[in-house]
Amino acid sequence: MTLFLTPDGKHVISGYLYDDKGQNLSEGYFKEAIYTPLGREMWKELNDAGPLKEGADSAARKVIVFADPFCPYCKTFWSAAQPWVKAGKVQLNTLLVAFLNPKSGRYATAILNAKDPVAAWQEYELSGGKKVPRFDGVTPRETFNLLQHNQKLMDDLGASATPAIYYMNEQNELQQVVGMPDKKQLLEMFGPEP
Repeated sequence: MTLFLTPDGKHVISGYLYDDKGQNLSEGYFKEAIYTPLGREMWKELNDAGPLKEGADSAARKVIVFADPFCPYCKTFWSAAQPWVKAGKVQLNTLLVAFLNPKSGRYATAILNAKDPVAAWQEYELSGGKKVPRFDGVTPRETFNLLQHNQKLMDDLGASATPAIYYMNEQNELQQVVGMPDKKQLLEMFGPEP
């Protein structure tokens, strides 16, 4: 809600501000003062979360995705991203979460505790979820905390399903796509096909 203070400082008017053409000016204020700065802060927090990084740090576009090991659309998205990642145009950063299946936590733990977690994730995705690194024992506290942190980040962003995908658009504004993106959305986030 937008609040406007009258010039004399004695009254407050609540509502939306429109120009003489009927365009909502309040949305621009919200975007400039709240949404864009908060999006940039959240983008930094997502990057600082220690995602599984695939692709070059020098890639022109970076995409962050929350993925559950048992999410079929996450596998589809991962596969769709590979041509751009392999061409060096996109860096795909995966934050694992574990909520879709009772085994999700165990699988995520095995991947995150593998000798090379990125390679373990790639192999898992390439196998269609059939190749899970061997992991015996109890989930380490650090891994449990990481999965909880990733879930909290996802919740804070308002996403309730995977894949939950985030990227910065051409205007440096945080964008969100929840679920498998369509072709147009893929091109918006990744750029032209390699």
